[in-house]
Amino acid sequence: MANSPQAKKRARQNEKNRKHNASLRSMARTYMKKVSAKIEAGNYEEAQAAFQQCQPIIDSMVNKGIFTKNKVARQKSRMVARIKGLKSA
Repeated sequence: MANSPQAKKRARQNEKNRKHNASLRSMARTYMKKVSAKIEAGNYEEAQAAFQQCQPIIDSMVNKGIFTKNKVARQKSRMVARIKGLKSA
């Protein structure tokens, strides 16, 4: 347990930041799930629109340190590949 005043303050700040980051992470995952749902439904136009809405959100999460750059790049690449597969099918 934190004993010094500065350690107590850091503990409060860490908890507050953890909750905020969890909220941002949840929001980003929700947008990614919306894209996946549109892909599963097989609608190219809606999937493309959902991805266009999702992309800036997850990119901003990289800048905030919520997700790593490579993870987001991998997820975006996979989403784009799945969306392109809808168009050819």
